[in-house]
Amino acid sequence: MLRKKNALMLLLAVMLAVGMVSCAKDEPAAAGGEPVQKVEKIVWKSSGHGPATDPSQIFHDKCCEAITLASGGRLEVKPFVGGSIVPAYKELDAINEGVLQMGYTCPMYNLDKWPSAGLISSRPGGLPGEALRTWFNYGGGADLMNEMMEGYNVMTFPGALSPLPEEVFFHSKVKLESMADIQGLKARCMGDGGEVLKRMGAATVIIPGSECYEAMQRGTIDAFEYSTLATNWNMHFNEVAPYLYLSPTRAPSDPQVFFVNKDAFNELPKDLQEIVRAEIDKWSQAQHEYLVFESVNAVDKFKEAGTEVYKVPSDIEEALTAEAAAFYEEKSATEDPIFGKIYNSMKEFGIAYNAVH
Repeated sequence: MLRKKNALMLLLAVMLAVGMVSCAKDEPAAAGGEPVQKVEKIVWKSSGHGPATDPSQIFHDKCCEAITLASGGRLEVKPFVGGSIVPAYKELDAINEGVLQMGYTCPMYNLDKWPSAGLISSRPGGLPGEALRTWFNYGGGADLMNEMMEGYNVMTFPGALSPLPEEVFFHSKVKLESMADIQGLKARCMGDGGEVLKRMGAATVIIPGSECYEAMQRGTIDAFEYSTLATNWNMHFNEVAPYLYLSPTRAPSDPQVFFVNKDAFNELPKDLQEIVRAEIDKWSQAQHEYLVFESVNAVDKFKEAGTEVYKVPSDIEEALTAEAAAFYEEKSATEDPIFGKIYNSMKEFGIAYNAVH
């Protein structure tokens, strides 16, 4: 009887020990003895604005992956190619509505919402790349842009604001030798640059950058702008345009920004907010450095492929500079006050910047 009782006690002890081990596996104890709470995973969707071969899309994807990695998987940011979730250039609407939580695009694609967005995006006569990034980060540019977006559930972070050299003026089927060649030129030109060229006599159109190649093949357009030398080489534009024109007058920089859903960002723990900020800054700078390096060699690649590379004729540059100045003076007098605030802030910073450069 005693042996049976001892055996029963031993069996109960073993069962209790197994149960404790099982509980320990299910609810691991923290240093203080309390069970560790399961961390809830947050999932974001983010879209670029370009095709997969566009460096801006490539670096957007790298940034998303880096945020996921740096957060230990607590915040997973799923990257999508431009146009795969919402139509091209509608990324900001999707972010505002919460369909996307983040996106990487150009401010000028939202001129239908804010006329002043054109001031910060490939602006004729605007700040060169490094000056633009400095103004955005330290000269009040980011604050002014967020003020511009008041009423939208969206906030902005600077992306690759300063690729150098400047954006390509035009890829063209038509040889540009004087202002006469601008008259009636069917050209894809976005943002304020398109408005200024229209005032100069060009027949400008708005189409997604991913459609430029096919539009040139079909003869829908005679010329187009898109991005920097490095980016445009990746897009194989040498295959559809025999002439390439360089000038800083139409777009001295090619700025892009990250838009983030305000509610989604504010709901993140503070450490995840800092990870998002840090990785956006890191990969934006990495894209800038990549474009600087690759653009140095891209001119020779275009030439070796048979593209004729020219500087824009001086009479076109002079006419564009004068028309852009008139355009912005008119807009600053007639648009919402935020337009004048951004315009004057950039103008004052540009004067100070040029005084020491």
